[in-house]
Amino acid sequence: MEKRRLGRGLDALLGGPAIGEEGLTGESSQVALERIQQNPYQPRKAFDQEDLASLSESIRVHGLLQPLVVRPAGDHYQLVAGERRLRAAQAAGLTEVPVHVVNFNDQQILEAALVENIQRTDLNPIEKAQGFKDYLERFKMTQEHLAGRLGLDRTTISNLVNLLELPAEVQEAVRLEQISLGHAKVLKGLSDRNQQIALCKEIIARGLSVRALEALLKEQKAESKTNPTKTVVEKTTHVQALEEDLRKRLAARVEIRLRGKEKGQIILEFENNDDFERLLEVLQKG
Repeated sequence: MEKRRLGRGLDALLGGPAIGEEGLTGESSQVALERIQQNPYQPRKAFDQEDLASLSESIRVHGLLQPLVVRPAGDHYQLVAGERRLRAAQAAGLTEVPVHVVNFNDQQILEAALVENIQRTDLNPIEKAQGFKDYLERFKMTQEHLAGRLGLDRTTISNLVNLLELPAEVQEAVRLEQISLGHAKVLKGLSDRNQQIALCKEIIARGLSVRALEALLKEQKAESKTNPTKTVVEKTTHVQALEEDLRKRLAARVEIRLRGKEKGQIILEFENNDDFERLLEVLQKG
C-alpha cells in the first residue's frame, strides 16, 4: 500500500486507527510513563528549558490533554511523536499519560519525528539538515523523494543538507543562532574552510548582517584582483590567533597580511566615521 504524503502535517501520517498487536488500536489509552522509551530517531537535540518548564507547569495543573503517539516495543512502547510533552510530563511528576498507539516501521517513525518538528516546533537549520541526511542515508532515498514525502521543495532539502559540509565551528554557530541561515549560505559559497571559520567569528564579533557580509566579500574579491601579483605568505596558527585576539579587543575586522618573513601589514576596517573615531580612541588608550 502506498504511504500517505506528509505535506498536510502529522495528522496526515497518523490517519485512522492503526492495526497492530492484539489489543492495540489507534484509540487513546493510559500507559505508565516508565513504559515509554524515547524516540531514537528524534532529530531535535536541544530543547528550550523555559519552554519545557512552562509546559510542565501547565501539565501539572491541567494534565496532559493531547495524547503521546507511541508504537509497541516488546513489553514497552517507543515514542513516535510528543518528545516535549513526554519530557514535561516527566518533570511534572506524572506516573501515567494518555497515548495513541500506532504500528509504524522505522521509516514511518523517522518521518513522523521530522514532520512534527519541522511543521510544529521548527528545528534549527543544522538539526533539520542532520535529520534529512540521516533519513536519506538510512533509507537510501533521493532528496526529491524525501521532498515529496514531507511536502517541501527539493532545493530546500538540498540547501540544508549542504550546510553539513561547513566546518564544525560554523555549524555550531548556526545551531546556537549566533549566525543566521543566510550567513551560513554565504559562507557555504566559499571554498577556503579557514576563511569560513574566520568570517564566522567576525560575523559574531561585529554583528554583521548578511548584506554586510556579502559587501565585505565583494571588497575582498575586488582587492585580490587589484593586487594579483603580491605574494601572500601562509599564516601560521600563531598569526591567526593574533588576528582573533585583535578582533575581539577592537570589535572590528582585523587582517594580518604577510608579505615575507618579516614584512606585512595589519589592516583595520571601520564602517563609518563613528566607528573610525571609536577605533582611534581605543588605539590611543592602548
